[in-house]
Amino acid sequence: MARTVDDVTVGSLLRGWRKLRRITQLELALKADSSARHISFIETGRSTPSRSMVLHLAEHLDVPVRERNSLLLAAGYSPSYPETSLTAPAMTTLRAGLEQLLTAYEPHPALVMDGMYDVVTANRGVHVLLDGVAGHLLQPPMNAMRLTLHPQGLAPRIRNLGEWRAHLLERMERQAALRSSEALRSLCEEVAAYPAPAGDTSAGPDGHGLSAHPYALPLRIEAGGRVLSFISTVTTFNTPMDVTVSELAVETFLPADPETAAALQAAR
Repeated sequence: MARTVDDVTVGSLLRGWRKLRRITQLELALKADSSARHISFIETGRSTPSRSMVLHLAEHLDVPVRERNSLLLAAGYSPSYPETSLTAPAMTTLRAGLEQLLTAYEPHPALVMDGMYDVVTANRGVHVLLDGVAGHLLQPPMNAMRLTLHPQGLAPRIRNLGEWRAHLLERMERQAALRSSEALRSLCEEVAAYPAPAGDTSAGPDGHGLSAHPYALPLRIEAGGRVLSFISTVTTFNTPMDVTVSELAVETFLPADPETAAALQAAR
């Protein structure tokens, strides 16, 4: 019998991740240099995988670090990846590096989010976007998705709200599926229920829209009496060995046109 935690077997968890990734037992076996028979035995509980085999299969199934610990526990092993608070002394160098990175992006907005899209830290450039946002949305932990899509947040000032909303919801859906997170799924359902724009707001009266930036979807938002246009990038850590670090993401907003770049320099 496979060892269990709360009656959930490591085999059933691995089968769930395999189906989520939409690959067959044979495909997984070929990726992991194993056999379909052995994968079947693991999934049905006829064979208990070794610690290294659990991690090996998790790697090939692209299982997030947090869920890899859950797989190990279900198999009867201790977790491999610590979850260290960002306020811990061990994270001092990491925190300093992130702050240095955010400062270097000024006056362009940049922030760091955790796995629930809560803002861990942000630079001064973000403040140019926050004028008029309801106070309850700025209370810690400030959630980037609520802040953006809530009717008392940035949403009323986003010129292409329809496009940007669809982009963010698709991004959250993808992350919720990859992480198999009920908390993230709940957040996704919450923000998806916020009022959607009645019509197509992808282009403002000046005719700017997606066609103006065919290489990436811009965020077009009113701020300081003008419309600013940004292209966003998201950066994560390569091969993280800590749960907290694995879920951090740095999002930066770069000017999509000369007018926005000039406005940010002036605001600085």
